[in-house]
Amino acid sequence: MALKLSSELRERASRIKLVIFDVDGVLTDGRLFFGDDGQEYKAFHSRDGLGMKMLMRSGVEVAVITARSSQLVAHRMKNLGIRHLYQGQADKVPAFLDIAKEMELSHDEVAYVGDDIIDLPVMMRVGLAIAVADGHHEVCSQAHWVTSQKGGCGAARDACEMIMQAQETLQPMIDGELAGLTN
Repeated sequence: MALKLSSELRERASRIKLVIFDVDGVLTDGRLFFGDDGQEYKAFHSRDGLGMKMLMRSGVEVAVITARSSQLVAHRMKNLGIRHLYQGQADKVPAFLDIAKEMELSHDEVAYVGDDIIDLPVMMRVGLAIAVADGHHEVCSQAHWVTSQKGGCGAARDACEMIMQAQETLQPMIDGELAGLTN
């Protein structure tokens, strides 16, 4: 079912060439699990991963900026084909500026998906700020759009599909997948 997008949201999303995701609270539910050996564990939703792959196939680049550092995150992003990964970024603005400069993008061509106040400095600079449904109230109030799903439970997929819908690439992507089933 297609989302009802306001003309302003559709306009903002139609310009996007790069979507930056936070990890904890966006690509995961925000909980941190540690084993007795200190090993960190995270759970990622497969639909979020497929949404990110579909978004990249539609021509929109994906990046990740996270305050924490984890080999697990590096492994997951490599598995998804995400080349732009910035870990250990307590201040996310320099990484955002670096990616935008490297890709020669204006700030209006970048979207950011976040959940907590650490994400606000970047969210306030991009053309499309997206908060996850269970994000901090201040983040949700500053966002241009809030997902219907919680972080780690499909929020990234919501963001990918909304942007693809605005860019009119979602239905062709779905149709292409369905056509593959009939061959």
